[in-house]
Amino acid sequence: MYDLYPYFTNDGSVGLYSPQADDIYHSVYGALTEAYQKFILPADFENYFLNNNQIKILDICYGIGYNSKSFLNYFFENIFKNKKFFNDKKMCTETIYTDNNLTNKKSCFSSNSTTYNVSLHTDKIFGNKNINSSENYKIYIKTIDTDKNLVYLSPFFKNFGKNKKMLFSNEKIEKFQKVKVERKYKLKKYINHIIFENLIKNFGLDLFSKELEDILFDKKYTSFFDPNICRLYKSYKFTRYPKTSKGLQPAFLHNIYYRYITKRHKKALNGLKIDNINIEYKINDARNVLLEDKNTYNFVFLDGFTPAKCPMLWTEEFFKLLYEHLDEGGMILTYSCSANVRNALSKAGFNIGKNYSAELNKDIGTIAVKNSDVKYPLSEFDLGLMKTRAGIIYHDKNFTLTNEQILAAHKKEVENSTLMSSTSYLKTKNRETLCKNHENK
Repeated sequence: MYDLYPYFTNDGSVGLYSPQADDIYHSVYGALTEAYQKFILPADFENYFLNNNQIKILDICYGIGYNSKSFLNYFFENIFKNKKFFNDKKMCTETIYTDNNLTNKKSCFSSNSTTYNVSLHTDKIFGNKNINSSENYKIYIKTIDTDKNLVYLSPFFKNFGKNKKMLFSNEKIEKFQKVKVERKYKLKKYINHIIFENLIKNFGLDLFSKELEDILFDKKYTSFFDPNICRLYKSYKFTRYPKTSKGLQPAFLHNIYYRYITKRHKKALNGLKIDNINIEYKINDARNVLLEDKNTYNFVFLDGFTPAKCPMLWTEEFFKLLYEHLDEGGMILTYSCSANVRNALSKAGFNIGKNYSAELNKDIGTIAVKNSDVKYPLSEFDLGLMKTRAGIIYHDKNFTLTNEQILAAHKKEVENSTLMSSTSYLKTKNRETLCKNHENK
């Protein structure tokens, strides 16, 4: 039986704990707030879309999808502003596939008088580069995670809930839950429908496994799941489906989805007016996925467990691989402020900056840009810290090492290093600061 360890974070979004890694997937202060502050706002998407109407995002360690969901939420709130279209109550909720070639799917949906065509490409991300219409945005998101169940569960979690008694004991989480946090961000309800629709397109009937059903309808998790999406899921259980080839199953499920979708969530369907929102899911080691991937991206969300526990996604070699998969001016965003992560990104060829929060008055992450300037460059202090033992880089030259092997090699290199320790560096800098303050008096 697959066990979940969910809890409501302080902004009402659901967070998860991993007992295997003894680490949290999301900030206790707010999973949704963290996604916005560390991945969405510093990316400056509004400025990006002034000159572009297509975007390619790589979401590494997708988990239950907060970063991708937050991007879509931000896009609908701030970029795609055709309110008249969104308020069209005549839009039909029936969508029928008209082409059995699922590698280049064509679907249509119609109002009483007009038919809109939507092309959903999977082989080539964007077939048409000549985009003239301001409505003709193209969004492609590739997500990577090793936990299939979390990916499948991503559209089911509630967008908002209140703190209740935790299902498990964790003093650190319980302590932070007592801190009050202002709720600044709210996911639109149709975001989960967009995620659900794309999961159907990717996985078909595999999405409706007994293992997932047991999790969704386990009473102890009821308060964490959206009942509307769960009812939608249940409807499939009582729908007979033809014994077609596995390749046609996603098309069948896609059509059933729109027959059962609730009226108040029709904006998820309307969102398909954008040509297109295409989310591709990969359940695999990110290193293996990228070694086979021929695509390039505009933005990378790197949201793995802390480097000290999962170093395979924070090595110099992995960052060089990401560099190759970024377009010119492409950006990596991550929550890590670690000196060795920043050093590895620098060695991989990126210009490094910090994600500075004026509200919190501190660094809350790192931004790495390919052949372009950063808004907040690293300070002299940050650059100096990268030259200490704290800046010694993780390595995985052939992309085959386990986390334990990478950590063991790194520990040995640190122990044998003649570089200044980070502790000595901090003491030196503190003394220099005291001396300058004394001289200025």
